[in-house]
Amino acid sequence: MSSSASTTSTGRPARPAGRGRRKRLTFDRVSFFAVFLGVPLVIFLVFVVSPFVQAIYYSLTDWNGFSATMNFVGAGNFVKLFQDDTFLLSLRNSVILGLVVPFVTIVLALALACVVTIGGSGTGAVRGLRRSSLYRVVSFFPYAVPAVVIGIIWAQIYDPSRGILNAVLTSLGFQRAENYPWLGDSRTAMAATIFVIVWSFVGFYMVLFIAGIRGIDPEIFESARLDGASRVRTAWSLVVPLIRDNVQTAYIYLGIASLDSFVYMAAMNPDGGPQNSTLVMSQDLYITAFTKGQFGYATSMGVMLAVVTLVFAALVFIINGVTGGRDKEGRR
Repeated sequence: MSSSASTTSTGRPARPAGRGRRKRLTFDRVSFFAVFLGVPLVIFLVFVVSPFVQAIYYSLTDWNGFSATMNFVGAGNFVKLFQDDTFLLSLRNSVILGLVVPFVTIVLALALACVVTIGGSGTGAVRGLRRSSLYRVVSFFPYAVPAVVIGIIWAQIYDPSRGILNAVLTSLGFQRAENYPWLGDSRTAMAATIFVIVWSFVGFYMVLFIAGIRGIDPEIFESARLDGASRVRTAWSLVVPLIRDNVQTAYIYLGIASLDSFVYMAAMNPDGGPQNSTLVMSQDLYITAFTKGQFGYATSMGVMLAVVTLVFAALVFIINGVTGGRDKEGRR
């Protein structure tokens, strides 16, 4: 009797009473969702979505930033953007930074992280270099310094007549470096700026990758060593795939930071550099808004910068997925 009562006429187990019913909305459930879901959602809408929507609206007007009235010009500002040679040059410079800075920074940070973690003795357990904690602390120093301070310091280092860089190079026999304007020559201004940005970021991301490598099972490195894998092969075939998510996250953050780079550019080349060779979109936006008083047009530049940033992040996710970043077995 008991066994027949627990089954239906079709032979399937009977559903326990009340399992298919919806849970009642109690005060505790409603208050929980209101506090832990509603409040963050309201904050996100007010401080993130709302300003972005307002920016899109202002980008469709000729607002000068101070007048209470503004004329709706539609897509006129965006059409003007792609006819503005200065903006197109700043867009090109921003794209160059977005491509070069993340790639160089991540390659250097990965190389240094691998040297510190798996570059120690060739015998015994894989322990990395001695005093690796000291290297991590020293390499983290540049990231702890504000970007504007870094820009001012390196502007003094690059100074043609008083800078330490030219003094050192001249003392080493490079006479052509005497009074050479590193930031005043369109051939070297962008490269010199990229070096400063990479220098300021590489230590932090080295520490980030070291933390990721420390989380890998040491037995994997031991097996690779027993199989005769070199350190370079171990780094490329084991470390990079196993910390792929860390690399992807770092690439996105670096790309966003390098597409902006306003602080570094404003500190070292406040006018955009020689022939606007270091002018970036955020810098052009600032000049257009606060020097020319064209806030509506400047806001359209900000919208374009946001679009470029979103496209960059989407490309990173797509490339990571196409090259095997996702777990194919888990999708089956």
